[in-house]
Amino acid sequence: MNALTIVFVFIIVASSIAAIKTVIPDLNASKACLLGYKATCSFTPLSTAVLVLVAISVFATAKRFAVI
Repeated sequence: MNALTIVFVFIIVASSIAAIKTVIPDLNASKACLLGYKATCSFTPLSTAVLVLVAISVFATAKRFAVI
């Protein structure tokens, strides 16, 4: 496994974990998210979609360059 593969895998895993973390309910949140409940991120549907798109695009780029 070379360094570029490690970087791609790290970005994919980190953005996937962050996407999951944005939808987790948080009672200590200052305001409700756009879906109507208090989540870790107040922009839950938008931030989740962006993070999933980042993971998918990095994965597609890695596949294109045959790194993964």
